[in-house]
Amino acid sequence: MIRVVLPAHLRTLAHVGEREVVVAIEGEATLLAVLDALEARFPQLRGTIRDRASGARRPYVRYFACKRDLSHVSPETPLPNEVCEGREPLLIVGAMAGG
Repeated sequence: MIRVVLPAHLRTLAHVGEREVVVAIEGEATLLAVLDALEARFPQLRGTIRDRASGARRPYVRYFACKRDLSHVSPETPLPNEVCEGREPLLIVGAMAGG
C-alpha cells in the first residue's frame, strides 16, 4: 500500500475529503504504477496529473518523496523504500506559476 498526498484541487475533483489516500500496487512500486492505481481508483483524475494520450506529467504537476523531487526521473524508476514501506508518502503537488 502506497500513501499518496493530493493537492486540494485534486481532492475536490476526486471527491476525497482526506489529504492522503492509499492505493494498492501489484508488483514493483514505481511512479507509473502509483499513477495507474490512483487513476483506476479515482477515474475523475485521468488527464489531470498526466496527459491522457502521452502519459507525460502535466507541466505544473510535481512529484516528491523523501524530500526529493521525482518529477524528472523515469516513471519506471522504483520508489524509495520509505514510500514502499508506508513510512513516507508520495506527494503530488500543483506548482504555482505567474507573478
